[in-house]
Amino acid sequence: MKEPIWIPSEERIKSSNMFSYLKYAEKISGKKFNNYDDLYRWSVTDIKEFWKSIWDFSKIIHSSGYNFIVSDDKMPDTKWFGGTKLNFAENLLRHKNDSIAIISSRENAPTVRLTYNQLYILVAKCAHGLKQLGVKEGDRVAGFVANTPEAVIAMLATTSIGAIWSSCSSDFGVQAVLDRFRQIEPKIIFASEEYSYNGKVIDCKKKIEKIVDKVSGVLRVFLIPRFNDFSGIEKDERHLLKKTKKYLYINELFRNSSTEIEFKQLNFDHPVYIMYSSGTTGVPKCIVHGAGGTLLQHFKELFLHTNITSDDTITYYTTCGWMMWNWLISSLMLGASIYLYEGSPVYPDIRVLWQMIEKEKITVFGTSPKYIKFCEDSNINPGKEFDLSSLKTILSTGSPLPEKSFVWIYQNVKSDLQLSSISGGTDIISCFMLGNPVLPVFPGEIQCRGLGMKVDAFDEKEKSVIGKKGELVCTEGFPSMPVFFWNDSDGKKYKSAYFDYYPDVWRHGDYIEITESGGVIVYGRSDATLNPGGVRIGTAEIYRVVESMKEVKDSIVVGQKWQNDIRIILFVVLSERYVLDDVLIKEIKNKIKNLASPRHVPAKIIQADEIPRTLNGKKVEIALTRLINEEYVENLDVLANPESLKQFKKMLPLLSE
Repeated sequence: MKEPIWIPSEERIKSSNMFSYLKYAEKISGKKFNNYDDLYRWSVTDIKEFWKSIWDFSKIIHSSGYNFIVSDDKMPDTKWFGGTKLNFAENLLRHKNDSIAIISSRENAPTVRLTYNQLYILVAKCAHGLKQLGVKEGDRVAGFVANTPEAVIAMLATTSIGAIWSSCSSDFGVQAVLDRFRQIEPKIIFASEEYSYNGKVIDCKKKIEKIVDKVSGVLRVFLIPRFNDFSGIEKDERHLLKKTKKYLYINELFRNSSTEIEFKQLNFDHPVYIMYSSGTTGVPKCIVHGAGGTLLQHFKELFLHTNITSDDTITYYTTCGWMMWNWLISSLMLGASIYLYEGSPVYPDIRVLWQMIEKEKITVFGTSPKYIKFCEDSNINPGKEFDLSSLKTILSTGSPLPEKSFVWIYQNVKSDLQLSSISGGTDIISCFMLGNPVLPVFPGEIQCRGLGMKVDAFDEKEKSVIGKKGELVCTEGFPSMPVFFWNDSDGKKYKSAYFDYYPDVWRHGDYIEITESGGVIVYGRSDATLNPGGVRIGTAEIYRVVESMKEVKDSIVVGQKWQNDIRIILFVVLSERYVLDDVLIKEIKNKIKNLASPRHVPAKIIQADEIPRTLNGKKVEIALTRLINEEYVENLDVLANPESLKQFKKMLPLLSE
C-alpha cells in the first residue's frame, strides 16, 4: 500500500472545522463517528439529515424556512429546501466590518484593498444604479471582465436584486463571447476596457463594440478601467466611449447616496449564475445554477474541506470565465480575505505568485498542475526563496496532479501543508472529490469524496468498484446540480448531458479509481478515452508518465481511427536542448510500458511546438481528435491558441503512414 506524503498533526486535526462538524454531526445523529469514513458514509446514506445539518451549521441567512429538505423525485428532478426564501448576495455580505474583504493586484499597478464595509457600500450603490435602469428579478447581467474588484461588486449587486450573473474573461475572443451572451440576452454588460498581460496592455474596446452590436436587448454597457482604486469616484471625469448613453463608465453607478441594500428574497433554486460548457464540440451549453445549492455546497467545501475561517486569505489563480472564480468569491461568506490577481502568473518572472504569498500572507493558494509543473521545470525553490510561513494549504485543479508534483511541493515549497487536488466541474459549480484537513495526503490521489456526494466508479457492468478504474457517477442527488439549462424548456439537453447513459444516475464523463484508503485517482475524460483493441485507457495515465520526464515540457494524446481500430498518437512539446530522436522515442515508450502498461504505448510519437488549450487552460483532446481524423472542428474561438492547430494539419500526411 502507498505511503502518505503528509499526515496532519493531532493538533491540526482537532482544531479543524471538519473535526468540529464531526462532533456536531455525532450530536444531532446520535451516532459515533470514529473517522472521516464513518462521517462520509452517514452523509450519503442519510441524505436529508446530512443536508439539514449543513443548513443549520452554516447559518444560511434566510427570511422563510423550508417545508421539505429534499423531494422524493429521482435525478434530475430532485427539489431541495422547498419553501425557503433567501438571497445569495446577502449571505456573502453578512460580515459588515473593517476587516479586509478583497485584496486586488494586477500587473504594473498598485494593490487595492477593500474592507467588508467598503465592499457593502459599493455593492449598495451599484445595485441602486442597476435598479434605476430597470434591472429586476430574472434579468441577465453579463460581465466581459478581468479579475478585479469591479467584477465582484457587479456580481453581488446583480444577485442582490435577484438578477442572474454570467461572465466571460476579457481574453475570450469575440465569437466565443457571442456564442454565450447571445443565448442569454443580457440587459446590462460590464466590460473591462483593457487589461494587462505579460507586461502588455490589451485594449478591448473594439471587441466590446463588436459584441454589443450583435447581442440583442443590451440596455447599457458599463466600462471598467484597467485600474480603479475607488477613492476618486465623485471626481471621475471620464465620459463616454461613444456619443451615446449606452456606454458609461462603471463609476457612474457609484454616484448615488445609497448605503443599504434591499436583498430580494427568492426561492432556494432561484437562478444566480449561468455557467457555460467548454464549447469545443458545439455551441456552449448554458448551465444555470441556483442560489441555495451554490451557497450550501460552497460552504461545505470551503469551511469544512478547505478549513477556511475569517483569519484566512485565500486566492485562486483564475479568470472570471472559470468556475473557480465563483468558488473563490464564496469565501466572503466566511469572512475571509480574497486575493484577486489579474495578469500573467510568470510576469515579470515565474516567482511572482510565490512573492505575493509572502507579501500578502496568503494561507490558501489555488493553482493548476500546469503551473506547478512549470515551477518544477524552472528549478525554483519557493520554500527557500520566500517566507511561506503563512501558507497552510495548496489547492490544485483543472487536470490530475501527478505524483511527481506532490513530491516537488513537499520538497521545494513546504513540508507541512495540506496539498488538496480537487475535482468537480462547471456542471456542478463545485467538487465531487477534494481535500480534507483531517486526512493524510497520498501522492497522486485526491484525499476523499466530498461529504454528501455519493460518488462511485462504475465498471462496464454498471457495478461499483474499488481499486479499479471506472466511470465517475453520483448515485444520489445533491443541491448544487444545475436547476436547468437556458433555452432548454423540455429539459432534453440537460438530461442527455448527464443522465442518458445511466438512468437516474449522474454520469460526469471522467474515469476515476476509488482507492482502498478512500482517496480518488482521476484518469481523465471518458469522452476523450482511448480504446485501442477495445481496452479503455484514460489520457491522464499517459500524461502522468510522459510529463514526469525532464525532456517533455507538455503533451497531448489522442486516438486515431486506424484499420478498424483506434491507435494512440502522442504529441510532445520538448524542453529546451532536447530533440525527439529515436533514442528519446524509445525511452518514452519504455517508460509508458513499464509505468502504465504495454497497451498504453503510443503507435506514434510526434513533436509539436504547442499544445492546443481552452481559454481556461485545459487540453482540447476532443477537437484535436476530430482534426487528426479529418472531421470538422467547431468553435475555434474558444481556444486560447487556435493557431496551434495549424501545425497538426500539416502533420496529417505523417498520420497516414
